[in-house]
Formats: sequence, C-alpha cells, structure tokens
Amino acid sequence: MMQFGERFRVTLFGSSHGPEVGVEVEGIPAGTPIEPARIQEDLDRRRPVGRRLATRRHEEDRLVVDSGLLEGRSDGALFRAHVANEDVQRGPYDRQRDTPRPGHADYPARVRFGPDADLSGGGIFSGRMTVGLVIAGSIATTLLSARGVEVVGYTRSIGPVDAEIWEGEPVSAVRDRSRTNEVGCPDRDAARRMEEAIAEARREGDSLGGIIEVRAEGLPVGLGEPFFDSVESSIAHIALSVPAVKAIEFGAGFRAARMKGSEHNDPFVWVQGNVRTETNNAGGILGGLSTGMPVVFRVAVKPTSSIAKAQRTVNLADRSPATLSVAGRHDPCIVPRAVVVLEAVTAIALADLGLRGGFLP
Repeated sequence: MMQFGERFRVTLFGSSHGPEVGVEVEGIPAGTPIEPARIQEDLDRRRPVGRRLATRRHEEDRLVVDSGLLEGRSDGALFRAHVANEDVQRGPYDRQRDTPRPGHADYPARVRFGPDADLSGGGIFSGRMTVGLVIAGSIATTLLSARGVEVVGYTRSIGPVDAEIWEGEPVSAVRDRSRTNEVGCPDRDAARRMEEAIAEARREGDSLGGIIEVRAEGLPVGLGEPFFDSVESSIAHIALSVPAVKAIEFGAGFRAARMKGSEHNDPFVWVQGNVRTETNNAGGILGGLSTGMPVVFRVAVKPTSSIAKAQRTVNLADRSPATLSVAGRHDPCIVPRAVVVLEAVTAIALADLGLRGGFLP
C-alpha cells in the first residue's frame, strides 16, 4: 500500500496513464484552513507547462477536492483530492512492453506483479504519482506555517554545475531568488549555466541529474522520536520514496566521514536567550531530535532514465539481446520540477512528527 505517516497519514492512488492520480489524507485537525487555490499554486510549480526544458506532456493538473473540505476548512474527516490524467499516450509503451527500459522499474515490476501490469508512463512507479505528495504537502505546510515553521527547497546542482549559497541567508530570500528561474536555483549565474547544460543534454538525446537542498526553519527543540521515527528517519523514509531520489545526507553529511570530532561537533552558544550552535554540521538534528537549528538536508536525484540514446536491454519474449531508444515525452532533467516535491514530503514528515509530539494541535 502506498501509505506514509502515523498521525498525518498520506495514501496515494492512481497511476501515470490511468484516469487520475491523487491522495487521501487522514489526521488533518478539524478546522484547519485548506485553500484549494494555494494547493493549485504548488501543483503548478510541479507542472512542465511553461518550462522550455521539460517534458512535452501537457497536463492541466486542475485540483478536484472530493471530500474533507467544508467552507474552506477541514471537516476532520478523510480528505481526498485528485487531478485527471488527460494527455495520455500509451502507444510508445505498448510497443516496448517486452523490452524493459534501462533505469526503470519495468523488469522487477513485471516479475512482482505479472506481465499484465500497467506500466504505461511508469505506472505506479512514475513521477506522476508525486502529484498526490504535493497536494498533501501543501496542507502539511499550512499546519506548520501556523506554528512559524518554514520549509524551502532549491536546486543546489545540476550535472557538473554547482550553485554558491550562503547558509546564513534567510530562507525567505533564498526562496524568492530560486523562483525567478526555470531550474529553481537561488544562484542566478549558476542557474543560467544549469539551463545551458540541460539544453545540451536534450540535444544529445541524454539527461542530467542533480542535488536538491531543503531547509526547515522554526522547528521547536525536541521534535522527533528516538531511533526508528527520528527526524532523519522520517524525512529519509519519505524522501527516498520520491522517484529518482537515490541518496540523502543531513548537515555535513558524507563530509563528516573525513572530519575529526573537534571539527564536526557544533559548539553550543547563547543567542538572545536561546541555546543555538555556532555551526550546523548536525543539520539541526541530534539523537533524532530537532535542536532548534535549521534542519538541512540534500538529496541526489539521478539522471532521467528515459533517454533517446540507444541502450542495451533484453527481449523478454524470446530471450534475445535488444537495443532500445525510449520513445515518448520525458524531462531531460527532473531536478527543477522535483524541488516542490521535496518541500512537500519534508512538510508531510514534519507534520506527522508534530502531531505525534504535540507540537501541532
């Protein structure tokens, strides 16, 4: 079952080329403001329309709320919403049914669910399923915002191009700058070079990956549960469920392996009567609990698997070697459209922990 959360429970439904994709959310406190227009704004950030460097699949993604909303507020019951799949083209996938696409879930999914599994557009493994995450994440963001928590994601790198970002800059400024370009990067010069790199990969029939960084500020000290439901565990669980995300690190992350304890430990200091740390190598988390510092993590997004270049595969029908060029409409780089998705899943994980720990009503 495609479900996440204990108190803020999110269940995805639908498939890439089915009639619809959407989400059911349980645990929204009665009376919580839910603005369909606000959710639509987040859905529009995920859409490819208006992006020169994205897929040519043009879905309107018009939000339809099926239940759980009464006069602009949650009624405390199950919230259900969806968007229709309208620009569906099954032909290219039907022709490739017996030749699993390299980098995709086609082969293990056929073994797991049988040869008749609907894998058009990736089926339930498609990035299209993140529509439901964005809807639920928008509601979770509303819950967190009411308590002064802000979650902001942005592109840190694409392919060989890295952005320069000052970690002490307010997240509001980082957010505003990252939304002025197509790749979602607050470093304008790097954003231009990222766009050029994506365009070049597309011309070559290839694709690029990258790194998305997310910051969550305003969290109280002590949020999270030790061990299996720690802040890191919860965020990592749902973040690694996002298609194409292959790795995650918090704070200094993998750099910590090359540091000494005296370098990695964050010294405690008093700041305006509150305990803070001089550095944030821990990424705002100690023992699985939030420290009051910004929670900072990064995810690695793999290059889009669907590429026009010829790749080696096999023919499952006659057990022969085969060559495949993936047809259809695909992003040469999924990173820019995934930024809002990573913001959404972060908000979902934090809202669930907040409801469990009493930080949220």
